Amino acid sequence: MSAVTAFIRNTPKASLAAYFIHTGITLSPPVNWDAPGDIVRPVLQAVDEMDAITRDRVETVAERVTGMADEAGETAIYSVARDPGFLDTLSNPYARALWMFLNDAMGFRHAEEVRFTDDRRRGRMWDGFIGEPNLALHRDTAAIDLFKAAIRDRFQSNNVHVDIFDRQRPTFEGAECALVQAAIYREGRPDDFLEFVNGTLDRRARRPVFEAAITYEPATGVIEVVANDRESREDLVRIFARDLLGTEFEQERLPFRQFDLGKLRQPFAFPTDPGDGIESVRVNQLRLMPIDTVGERVTLECMRQATQTIWQMAQDRFASNNPLLGGWVVTQAKLSIRFHPQPGAKRGKTLPLTITMPHGCDLKDRTERERMIGDKYLRRWEIVRHV
Repeated sequence: MSAVTAFIRNTPKASLAAYFIHTGITLSPPVNWDAPGDIVRPVLQAVDEMDAITRDRVETVAERVTGMADEAGETAIYSVARDPGFLDTLSNPYARALWMFLNDAMGFRHAEEVRFTDDRRRGRMWDGFIGEPNLALHRDTAAIDLFKAAIRDRFQSNNVHVDIFDRQRPTFEGAECALVQAAIYREGRPDDFLEFVNGTLDRRARRPVFEAAITYEPATGVIEVVANDRESREDLVRIFARDLLGTEFEQERLPFRQFDLGKLRQPFAFPTDPGDGIESVRVNQLRLMPIDTVGERVTLECMRQATQTIWQMAQDRFASNNPLLGGWVVTQAKLSIRFHPQPGAKRGKTLPLTITMPHGCDLKDRTERERMIGDKYLRRWEIVRHV
């Protein structure tokens, strides 16, 4: 019930009332929405008194809305919203997510599909390919039916569902790039799972549904895909390019991000823009490997409470034997980007980053805003060569 509690505590009173009226769910004991004061306790009590089926309905909605009320979820909602200006008039992310859920069910599902895609971008389920720019994606029934038939044939799926919609993706420059996204759901092979049937544990047959997503950026021709395994990702892009873009899939992958940590062997100022609210950038750890062997490593670390920089510490402790002076290669760095406190907050947030040569970076695990800040400054500081 934690999602229900978060949903009821954070959703404005008027939005909660609209939800229960819209769904026709009667609260018992009744809740006076016009009464002053807190309504969290009576609503929670009413939900607790519901029959199991109705309570499950409320919990399902609460989980979906709460899941889209954080920063990444709100970014996804705005990326598909038909009237972002109206969403701005609502009081908080829970109100915006719930309004979308009640008034634009397809848009809400598209936002969930955007979140699924962007959360996994540049992760283990992701691949990117270079395609032909400025192609018109075919959305007519015949083209989509052909696309679905090819997926059914390739994956031996009885049922396939495809959503195609336009969306935006924010960039680190502050602009937004236009994308077309295809969300693909296909039925898998038969499986069974445990379930209580009339109080008795039993196995029930089912066919699981697998989700995948493809985005096409007309301005650049880049095609990105999120799916379970590498082989299926390539096949999905090949079918997508042939049936919906009318072009051949050349299998040319996007270049991996190439990191270069060599400049961190010397003191570096980490220049930033005042508008990003960054207070300081600190190198907390450097891992080094000697040039003449791969069997040894040295790690330099400056804890948070240290008063000197990692370069000062290395020089003070090792003097002429300082590995940063030569003969060693920096293979990993851990940085902390500290932000100025927000109004009303005592402390600013900290964005930790771990960069490992040649391609590793944990930015993919951060929020959308944190990824944008990280990508911007890794480029600015010339630590990343390709993104």
